Amino acid sequence: MASRKEVIQVAASAGESVADDLVPEPLPGEVIEEARLRPRNLAEFKGQAELTEHLSILLEAARKRGRPADHILFAGPPGLGKTSLAGIVASEMGVGMRVTSGPSLVRGGDLAAILTDLQPGDVLFIDEIHRLATNTGEILYPAMEDFKLDIVIGKGPTARSIRLDIPIFTLIGATTRTGMLAGPLRDRFGFVGRLDLYPAADLAGIVMRSATILGIDVHPAAAHQIALRARGTPRIANRLLRRVRDFVEVRADGVITPQLAIEGLEVFGVDTLGLDKVDRSILEVLCVRFNGHPVGLTTLAQSVGEDPETIEDAYEPYLLQAGLLERTPRGRMATSRAFDHLGLDHLGIAATLQAIG
Repeated sequence: MASRKEVIQVAASAGESVADDLVPEPLPGEVIEEARLRPRNLAEFKGQAELTEHLSILLEAARKRGRPADHILFAGPPGLGKTSLAGIVASEMGVGMRVTSGPSLVRGGDLAAILTDLQPGDVLFIDEIHRLATNTGEILYPAMEDFKLDIVIGKGPTARSIRLDIPIFTLIGATTRTGMLAGPLRDRFGFVGRLDLYPAADLAGIVMRSATILGIDVHPAAAHQIALRARGTPRIANRLLRRVRDFVEVRADGVITPQLAIEGLEVFGVDTLGLDKVDRSILEVLCVRFNGHPVGLTTLAQSVGEDPETIEDAYEPYLLQAGLLERTPRGRMATSRAFDHLGLDHLGIAATLQAIG
Protein backbone atom coordinates (compact mmCIF):
# COMPACT_ATOMS: atom_id res chain seq x y z
CA MET A 1 0.00 0.00 0.00
CA ALA A 2 1.24 3.48 -0.88
CA SER A 3 1.38 6.30 1.60
CA ARG A 4 -0.70 9.47 1.27
CA LYS A 5 2.41 11.40 0.27
CA GLU A 6 3.27 8.89 -2.46
CA VAL A 7 -0.26 9.03 -3.88
CA ILE A 8 -0.10 12.81 -4.15
CA GLN A 9 3.36 12.68 -5.73
CA VAL A 10 2.24 10.14 -8.34
CA ALA A 11 -0.84 12.20 -9.18
CA ALA A 12 1.33 15.30 -9.53
CA SER A 13 3.69 13.47 -11.92
CA ALA A 14 0.63 12.67 -14.06
CA GLY A 15 -0.14 16.37 -14.39
CA GLU A 16 -2.76 16.52 -11.64
CA SER A 17 -2.79 18.61 -8.48
CA VAL A 18 -4.53 16.77 -5.67
CA ALA A 19 -5.44 18.35 -2.39
CA ASP A 20 -4.25 16.36 0.62
CA ASP A 21 -7.78 16.05 1.97
CA LEU A 22 -8.87 14.38 -1.27
CA VAL A 23 -6.61 11.40 -0.50
CA PRO A 24 -7.84 10.20 2.87
CA GLU A 25 -6.64 6.63 2.53
CA PRO A 26 -3.68 4.91 0.84
CA LEU A 27 -4.56 3.45 -2.54
CA PRO A 28 -3.78 -0.03 -3.85
CA GLY A 29 -0.75 -0.54 -6.05
CA GLU A 30 -2.81 -1.03 -9.21
CA VAL A 31 -4.36 2.43 -8.82
CA ILE A 32 -0.86 3.89 -8.46
CA GLU A 33 0.16 2.05 -11.64
CA GLU A 34 -2.85 3.50 -13.46
CA ALA A 35 -1.76 7.03 -12.52
CA ARG A 36 1.76 6.32 -13.79
CA LEU A 37 0.39 5.20 -17.15
CA ARG A 38 -1.43 8.45 -17.83
CA PRO A 39 0.25 10.49 -20.61
CA ARG A 40 1.56 13.84 -19.40
CA ASN A 41 1.37 15.82 -22.64
CA LEU A 42 -0.17 15.66 -26.10
CA ALA A 43 3.01 14.15 -27.57
CA GLU A 44 2.65 11.12 -25.29
CA PHE A 45 -1.07 10.68 -25.97
CA LYS A 46 -1.59 7.98 -28.59
CA GLY A 47 -4.66 7.84 -30.80
CA GLN A 48 -7.56 10.28 -31.33
CA ALA A 49 -5.43 12.15 -33.90
CA GLU A 50 -8.12 14.61 -35.00
CA LEU A 51 -9.07 15.49 -31.43
CA THR A 52 -5.48 16.00 -30.28
CA GLU A 53 -4.80 18.22 -33.30
CA HIS A 54 -7.77 20.40 -32.41
CA LEU A 55 -6.62 20.55 -28.78
CA SER A 56 -3.08 21.53 -29.74
CA ILE A 57 -4.42 24.45 -31.79
CA LEU A 58 -6.77 25.54 -29.00
CA LEU A 59 -4.05 25.42 -26.33
CA GLU A 60 -1.38 27.08 -28.45
CA ALA A 61 -3.75 29.93 -29.28
CA ALA A 62 -4.58 30.37 -25.58
CA ARG A 63 -0.88 30.48 -24.67
CA LYS A 64 -0.18 33.09 -27.35
CA ARG A 65 -3.00 35.28 -26.02
CA GLY A 66 -1.82 34.78 -22.46
CA ARG A 67 -5.30 33.63 -21.45
CA PRO A 68 -6.68 30.40 -19.98
CA ALA A 69 -8.02 27.88 -22.48
CA ASP A 70 -11.70 27.95 -23.33
CA HIS A 71 -14.06 25.60 -21.49
CA ILE A 72 -13.88 22.05 -22.86
CA LEU A 73 -16.29 19.12 -22.85
CA PHE A 74 -14.98 15.61 -23.53
CA ALA A 75 -17.60 13.03 -24.48
CA GLY A 76 -17.37 9.33 -25.19
CA PRO A 77 -17.52 5.85 -23.65
CA PRO A 78 -15.66 5.13 -20.39
CA GLY A 79 -11.93 4.45 -20.41
CA LEU A 80 -10.96 6.33 -23.58
CA GLY A 81 -8.81 9.02 -21.94
CA LYS A 82 -11.10 11.90 -20.95
CA THR A 83 -9.47 12.28 -17.53
CA SER A 84 -6.00 11.97 -19.07
CA LEU A 85 -6.77 14.71 -21.58
CA ALA A 86 -7.97 16.99 -18.78
CA GLY A 87 -4.64 16.49 -17.01
CA ILE A 88 -2.81 17.14 -20.27
CA VAL A 89 -4.64 20.44 -20.76
CA ALA A 90 -3.56 21.57 -17.29
CA SER A 91 0.01 20.38 -17.89
CA GLU A 92 0.29 22.03 -21.32
CA MET A 93 -1.03 25.31 -19.89
CA GLY A 94 1.24 25.08 -16.84
CA VAL A 95 -1.58 25.42 -14.31
CA GLY A 96 -3.04 23.39 -11.47
CA MET A 97 -6.04 21.11 -11.72
CA ARG A 98 -8.86 20.43 -9.26
CA VAL A 99 -10.71 17.16 -9.75
CA THR A 100 -14.28 16.41 -8.71
CA SER A 101 -17.34 14.62 -10.11
CA GLY A 102 -20.96 15.46 -10.76
CA PRO A 103 -22.47 13.03 -8.22
CA SER A 104 -20.24 14.36 -5.41
CA LEU A 105 -21.47 17.95 -5.85
CA VAL A 106 -24.76 17.50 -4.01
CA ARG A 107 -25.25 21.08 -2.84
CA GLY A 108 -24.57 24.33 -4.59
CA GLY A 109 -22.29 25.30 -1.72
CA ASP A 110 -19.99 22.38 -2.55
CA LEU A 111 -19.33 23.76 -6.02
CA ALA A 112 -19.12 27.35 -4.76
CA ALA A 113 -16.41 26.35 -2.28
CA ILE A 114 -14.33 24.79 -5.04
CA LEU A 115 -14.78 27.75 -7.40
CA THR A 116 -13.71 30.32 -4.82
CA ASP A 117 -10.63 28.23 -3.95
CA LEU A 118 -9.29 28.13 -7.52
CA GLN A 119 -6.17 30.00 -8.53
CA PRO A 120 -6.18 32.19 -11.69
CA GLY A 121 -5.93 29.99 -14.78
CA ASP A 122 -6.61 26.71 -12.96
CA VAL A 123 -8.42 23.81 -14.58
CA LEU A 124 -11.54 22.50 -12.84
CA PHE A 125 -12.28 18.98 -14.03
CA ILE A 126 -15.79 17.60 -13.39
CA ASP A 127 -16.17 13.94 -14.27
CA GLU A 128 -19.68 12.64 -15.05
CA ILE A 129 -20.80 16.22 -15.41
CA HIS A 130 -24.16 15.09 -16.79
CA ARG A 131 -25.02 13.90 -13.27
CA LEU A 132 -24.81 17.39 -11.75
CA ALA A 133 -27.91 18.36 -9.80
CA THR A 134 -29.95 21.04 -11.60
CA ASN A 135 -29.48 23.68 -8.89
CA THR A 136 -25.75 22.96 -8.77
CA GLY A 137 -25.36 23.17 -12.53
CA GLU A 138 -27.05 26.55 -12.64
CA ILE A 139 -24.25 27.98 -10.47
CA LEU A 140 -21.88 27.21 -13.34
CA TYR A 141 -23.70 29.42 -15.87
CA PRO A 142 -22.44 32.83 -14.60
CA ALA A 143 -19.19 31.25 -13.46
CA MET A 144 -18.37 29.99 -16.96
CA GLU A 145 -19.49 33.11 -18.83
CA ASP A 146 -18.66 36.03 -16.55
CA PHE A 147 -16.50 34.39 -13.86
CA LYS A 148 -19.01 35.52 -11.28
CA LEU A 149 -20.59 33.56 -8.46
CA ASP A 150 -24.14 34.31 -7.35
CA ILE A 151 -24.75 33.60 -3.66
CA VAL A 152 -28.08 33.91 -1.87
CA ILE A 153 -27.86 35.12 1.73
CA GLY A 154 -30.73 34.56 4.12
CA LYS A 155 -34.14 32.98 3.60
CA GLY A 156 -37.64 34.13 2.81
CA PRO A 157 -38.46 37.84 2.39
CA THR A 158 -35.09 38.89 3.79
CA ALA A 159 -33.07 36.83 1.32
CA ARG A 160 -30.78 38.75 -0.98
CA SER A 161 -28.35 37.80 -3.72
CA ILE A 162 -24.80 39.00 -4.01
CA ARG A 163 -22.39 38.46 -6.90
CA LEU A 164 -18.74 37.63 -6.20
CA ASP A 165 -15.80 37.67 -8.57
CA ILE A 166 -13.97 34.36 -8.95
CA PRO A 167 -10.63 33.67 -10.65
CA ILE A 168 -10.65 33.12 -14.40
CA PHE A 169 -10.50 29.34 -14.89
CA THR A 170 -11.01 26.59 -17.45
CA LEU A 171 -13.83 24.14 -16.85
CA ILE A 172 -13.34 20.68 -18.34
CA GLY A 173 -16.30 18.35 -18.20
CA ALA A 174 -16.35 14.64 -19.03
CA THR A 175 -19.49 12.77 -19.92
CA THR A 176 -20.52 9.39 -21.26
CA ARG A 177 -24.03 10.66 -22.02
CA THR A 178 -24.03 14.00 -23.79
CA GLY A 179 -27.79 13.91 -24.25
CA MET A 180 -28.34 14.06 -20.48
CA LEU A 181 -26.38 17.30 -20.18
CA ALA A 182 -28.57 20.38 -19.72
CA GLY A 183 -28.70 22.40 -22.94
CA PRO A 184 -27.68 25.75 -21.37
CA LEU A 185 -24.66 24.10 -19.77
CA ARG A 186 -23.63 22.23 -22.92
CA ASP A 187 -23.83 25.42 -24.98
CA ARG A 188 -21.40 27.22 -22.69
CA PHE A 189 -18.50 24.93 -23.61
CA GLY A 190 -16.29 26.51 -26.25
CA PHE A 191 -14.99 23.17 -27.50
CA VAL A 192 -16.63 19.74 -27.50
CA GLY A 193 -14.36 16.79 -28.23
CA ARG A 194 -15.76 13.36 -28.98
CA LEU A 195 -13.54 10.37 -28.20
CA ASP A 196 -14.09 7.24 -30.28
CA LEU A 197 -13.08 3.64 -29.65
CA TYR A 198 -9.45 3.02 -30.64
CA PRO A 199 -8.24 0.84 -33.53
CA ALA A 200 -6.02 -2.11 -32.62
CA ALA A 201 -2.88 -0.43 -34.00
CA ASP A 202 -3.22 2.52 -31.60
CA LEU A 203 -3.98 0.21 -28.68
CA ALA A 204 -0.91 -1.90 -29.43
CA GLY A 205 1.21 1.25 -29.17
CA ILE A 206 -0.45 2.08 -25.84
CA VAL A 207 0.26 -1.44 -24.57
CA MET A 208 3.94 -1.17 -25.55
CA ARG A 209 4.24 2.23 -23.82
CA SER A 210 2.58 0.90 -20.67
CA ALA A 211 4.79 -2.19 -20.67
CA THR A 212 7.88 0.03 -20.81
CA ILE A 213 6.67 2.14 -17.88
CA LEU A 214 5.77 -0.94 -15.81
CA GLY A 215 8.95 -2.83 -16.71
CA ILE A 216 7.12 -5.67 -18.47
CA ASP A 217 8.91 -7.65 -21.19
CA VAL A 218 6.36 -8.01 -23.99
CA HIS A 219 6.80 -8.91 -27.65
CA PRO A 220 5.20 -6.46 -30.13
CA ALA A 221 3.10 -9.30 -31.57
CA ALA A 222 1.86 -10.09 -28.06
CA ALA A 223 0.93 -6.43 -27.55
CA HIS A 224 -1.12 -6.69 -30.75
CA GLN A 225 -2.93 -9.78 -29.42
CA ILE A 226 -3.82 -7.87 -26.25
CA ALA A 227 -4.94 -4.87 -28.31
CA LEU A 228 -7.27 -7.01 -30.43
CA ARG A 229 -9.12 -8.08 -27.27
CA ALA A 230 -9.21 -4.67 -25.55
CA ARG A 231 -12.63 -3.60 -26.90
CA GLY A 232 -11.17 -0.44 -28.38
CA THR A 233 -10.47 0.95 -24.91
CA PRO A 234 -7.03 1.91 -23.49
CA ARG A 235 -8.14 1.31 -19.89
CA ILE A 236 -9.10 -2.26 -20.76
CA ALA A 237 -5.87 -2.75 -22.73
CA ASN A 238 -3.81 -1.76 -19.69
CA ARG A 239 -5.91 -3.98 -17.44
CA LEU A 240 -5.45 -6.98 -19.75
CA LEU A 241 -1.72 -6.28 -19.90
CA ARG A 242 -1.51 -6.52 -16.10
CA ARG A 243 -3.51 -9.75 -16.04
CA VAL A 244 -1.30 -11.33 -18.71
CA ARG A 245 1.73 -10.16 -16.72
CA ASP A 246 0.33 -12.00 -13.69
CA PHE A 247 -0.22 -15.12 -15.82
CA VAL A 248 3.30 -15.25 -17.27
CA GLU A 249 4.90 -14.55 -13.88
CA VAL A 250 3.06 -17.54 -12.38
CA ARG A 251 2.91 -19.97 -15.33
CA ALA A 252 5.98 -18.98 -17.39
CA ASP A 253 9.25 -17.05 -17.19
CA GLY A 254 7.76 -13.55 -17.08
CA VAL A 255 8.16 -12.74 -20.78
CA ILE A 256 4.89 -12.14 -22.66
CA THR A 257 5.01 -13.93 -26.01
CA PRO A 258 2.07 -13.98 -28.45
CA GLN A 259 1.09 -17.53 -27.47
CA LEU A 260 1.31 -16.80 -23.76
CA ALA A 261 -0.76 -13.65 -24.25
CA ILE A 262 -3.50 -15.69 -25.92
CA GLU A 263 -3.37 -18.38 -23.23
CA GLY A 264 -3.44 -15.84 -20.41
CA LEU A 265 -6.42 -13.99 -21.86
CA GLU A 266 -8.31 -17.28 -22.29
CA VAL A 267 -7.67 -18.14 -18.65
CA PHE A 268 -9.25 -14.82 -17.63
CA GLY A 269 -12.28 -15.41 -19.86
CA VAL A 270 -11.49 -12.92 -22.63
CA ASP A 271 -12.26 -14.36 -26.06
CA THR A 272 -10.94 -13.54 -29.53
CA LEU A 273 -13.18 -10.48 -29.91
CA GLY A 274 -12.44 -9.22 -26.42
CA LEU A 275 -15.83 -10.28 -25.05
CA ASP A 276 -16.05 -11.15 -21.37
CA LYS A 277 -18.64 -13.13 -19.43
CA VAL A 278 -21.25 -10.34 -19.41
CA ASP A 279 -20.84 -9.64 -23.13
CA ARG A 280 -21.38 -13.30 -23.95
CA SER A 281 -24.36 -13.44 -21.58
CA ILE A 282 -25.95 -10.52 -23.44
CA LEU A 283 -25.47 -12.24 -26.79
CA GLU A 284 -26.68 -15.60 -25.47
CA VAL A 285 -29.87 -13.99 -24.14
CA LEU A 286 -30.51 -12.33 -27.49
CA CYS A 287 -29.54 -15.33 -29.61
CA VAL A 288 -30.88 -18.27 -27.60
CA ARG A 289 -33.55 -17.10 -25.19
CA PHE A 290 -35.15 -14.65 -27.64
CA ASN A 291 -33.89 -16.24 -30.88
CA GLY A 292 -32.69 -12.93 -32.34
CA HIS A 293 -36.03 -11.18 -31.82
CA PRO A 294 -36.05 -7.57 -30.53
CA VAL A 295 -35.60 -7.24 -26.76
CA GLY A 296 -36.20 -4.14 -24.64
CA LEU A 297 -33.27 -2.71 -22.71
CA THR A 298 -34.89 -3.27 -19.31
CA THR A 299 -35.76 -6.88 -20.15
CA LEU A 300 -32.24 -7.49 -21.44
CA ALA A 301 -30.67 -5.98 -18.33
CA GLN A 302 -32.83 -8.09 -16.01
CA SER A 303 -32.01 -11.22 -17.99
CA VAL A 304 -28.25 -10.78 -17.47
CA GLY A 305 -28.47 -9.32 -13.96
CA GLU A 306 -27.07 -5.89 -14.80
CA ASP A 307 -28.34 -2.32 -14.54
CA PRO A 308 -29.83 -0.93 -17.80
CA GLU A 309 -27.50 2.07 -17.66
CA THR A 310 -24.50 -0.26 -17.31
CA ILE A 311 -25.61 -2.27 -20.33
CA GLU A 312 -26.13 0.89 -22.37
CA ASP A 313 -22.92 2.68 -21.38
CA ALA A 314 -20.39 -0.07 -20.68
CA TYR A 315 -21.27 -2.95 -23.01
CA GLU A 316 -23.40 -1.78 -25.92
CA PRO A 317 -20.92 0.65 -27.55
CA TYR A 318 -18.40 -2.08 -28.29
CA LEU A 319 -21.01 -4.70 -29.24
CA LEU A 320 -22.51 -2.20 -31.68
CA GLN A 321 -19.16 -1.28 -33.20
CA ALA A 322 -18.18 -4.96 -33.48
CA GLY A 323 -21.37 -5.63 -35.44
CA LEU A 324 -22.72 -8.09 -32.86
CA LEU A 325 -25.76 -6.11 -31.78
CA GLU A 326 -28.09 -3.55 -33.31
CA ARG A 327 -30.64 -1.15 -31.91
CA THR A 328 -34.05 -1.06 -33.54
CA PRO A 329 -37.25 0.86 -32.68
CA ARG A 330 -38.56 -2.37 -31.17
CA GLY A 331 -35.48 -3.18 -29.09
CA ARG A 332 -32.01 -4.76 -29.16
CA MET A 333 -31.29 -7.53 -31.65
CA ALA A 334 -28.36 -9.89 -32.19
CA THR A 335 -26.82 -9.90 -35.65
CA SER A 336 -25.85 -12.92 -37.71
CA ARG A 337 -22.26 -12.29 -36.68
CA ALA A 338 -23.25 -12.74 -33.03
CA PHE A 339 -24.74 -16.15 -33.84
CA ASP A 340 -21.58 -17.10 -35.74
CA HIS A 341 -19.32 -15.96 -32.91
CA LEU A 342 -21.21 -18.09 -30.40
CA GLY A 343 -21.16 -21.04 -32.79
CA LEU A 344 -24.95 -21.06 -33.12
CA ASP A 345 -27.12 -21.84 -36.12
CA HIS A 346 -29.71 -19.09 -36.32
CA LEU A 347 -32.08 -21.04 -38.55
CA GLY A 348 -31.58 -24.20 -36.51
CA ILE A 349 -32.56 -22.47 -33.27
CA ALA A 350 -35.64 -20.96 -34.92
CA ALA A 351 -36.74 -24.37 -36.19
CA THR A 352 -36.23 -25.93 -32.77
CA LEU A 353 -38.23 -23.25 -30.98
CA GLN A 354 -41.01 -23.53 -33.56
CA ALA A 355 -41.16 -27.29 -33.02
CA ILE A 356 -41.34 -26.85 -29.25
CA GLY A 357 -44.04 -24.23 -29.62
